[in-house]
Amino acid sequence: MAGFKTRAQQVADDLRERILGGEFKGGDQLRQDALASDYKVSRIPVREALLTLEAEGLVEFHAHRGAFTTELSVDTIRELFDLRVLLEGYVLRHAIPGLTPVHLANAERILREYDAALEAGRSIGHWSDYNSAFHHALYAPAGLPESMAMIAHLNTRADRYIRMQLLYSREIEKAEREHHELLELARQGNIDGACRLLEQHILEACDSIVSILEKNVQNA
Repeated sequence: MAGFKTRAQQVADDLRERILGGEFKGGDQLRQDALASDYKVSRIPVREALLTLEAEGLVEFHAHRGAFTTELSVDTIRELFDLRVLLEGYVLRHAIPGLTPVHLANAERILREYDAALEAGRSIGHWSDYNSAFHHALYAPAGLPESMAMIAHLNTRADRYIRMQLLYSREIEKAEREHHELLELARQGNIDGACRLLEQHILEACDSIVSILEKNVQNA
């Protein structure tokens, strides 16, 4: 049956959303018995779900203590975003020569939906999804599946912080403008200009997230 998901997959999907949505903070313990009761399943699918989330970098296991949500340090965040610059710049450079009117129209459609979601103030989870979808649409013609898989993994690791930036920073309009500029540079075939803007876009988002985290630490 198409679209069938096991109980473990269902638990993983829901728990992922709860972690990324901020219900569980970094360093929170995820007790398997409590989660099994919460989802009305045995501990086995919960364990499988936690292992899936461990592979995605959202959960880590500590010997004799169990599972905890990953707590990223500022140094780790900077490393993640530096890796994004390297990988996404590499992929975009290969993608632009292969962009067709169909690719560009798809990226533009996603961007219009993203703009509408931001303006309507709908669920921040959708904002993050549209952000990833827009970048993915631009990168699709590169034909670099291994690089795309690594980018997806990095985005999963950074997703809760991207949501934090979108929610708490005052830079949403700036991010929207940069997305439109990036699309136009890609349409023009301006590879160097697009890659420079992409690097700036990613690193400034990183700086914004670090600023938010440091402010939270000071206020704690």
